[in-house]
Amino acid sequence: MIRIATIGTSMITQMFADAVTATPGIELSVAYSRDAERAAEFARTVGAPASESDLDLLLQRGDVDAVYVGTPNAAHAAPVRAALKAGVHVFVEKPAVPTAAEFDQIATEADAAGVVLFEGMRNVYDPGFARIRELLPQLGVIRRASFVYAKRSSRYDLVLAGERVNIFDPALAGGAVLDLGVYPIAAMVALFGEPQSVAAMSVTISSGADGAGAALLAYPGMVADVSYSKISTSHRMSEIEGEDGTLLIDQISCPRKLSLRLRDGSVLDETVEMDGVAPGNELENMRFEVARFVEIVGGESGAADLARTRAMLHVTDRIRAAASA
Repeated sequence: MIRIATIGTSMITQMFADAVTATPGIELSVAYSRDAERAAEFARTVGAPASESDLDLLLQRGDVDAVYVGTPNAAHAAPVRAALKAGVHVFVEKPAVPTAAEFDQIATEADAAGVVLFEGMRNVYDPGFARIRELLPQLGVIRRASFVYAKRSSRYDLVLAGERVNIFDPALAGGAVLDLGVYPIAAMVALFGEPQSVAAMSVTISSGADGAGAALLAYPGMVADVSYSKISTSHRMSEIEGEDGTLLIDQISCPRKLSLRLRDGSVLDETVEMDGVAPGNELENMRFEVARFVEIVGGESGAADLARTRAMLHVTDRIRAAASA
């Protein structure tokens, strides 16, 4: 049984705790926050048997095999490195760190320590994503793909009111591409690899962060685009176009409804149903990434998982550089 401590007390950390409770082979052990009172309250909320407010003491406890890092993006590296140094496995929320260079550093440290480093990119572990892979051969030669995730954040109103908000703070690696954009980018990389070239543009908001953006990704014989926004909402589907057909995907962050439309006129509509996952509640698919973490800690190779994370961050680096040029 993997005993995991949570670092962070946000909604996403609570959703992670719920996913742990629903997953065999792993259990909550400690809830951590620098604020002792908040740590204790969060432990009560998620059902963790203990709380802690000192990171060094947390990592020295005998009841912590792994940690989940759910702090703001720019604050991931410090607790990740502390855990790796202590010989503790790490599950870090997406994006693991803001840049590919930083990821290479912590991946090297994890390898030296002989522990697991894992990024929680929930959509690529979802059974709906596995079904997309299974349907791809029916499309023939893939020529185009277009993935989108745009959802207006309720906290954008605070930015418009002149307030400082973590997820829109560039100093904390906030912004659209590193928050929502990573989902379509990770999906693109997982299916087709890292693109040969990248062109991108973004919309900069008053905080200095990118509020929305789009990128064009070039592959041999194929072109793709990703679009993302935290200041507007899209209701269009993602799609993959081949010479023999097209696959429509309802939401790339949590694929549930798929529509395969072939050149011969045939249509296959599918709904990917899973016990325990409520329709429309996309965050409930976190339990599949938790299950993958359990497998890797249990001895399965995580090399491909690390390679996908590294490639995704290479792409976000290139998007951010292109958009700011």
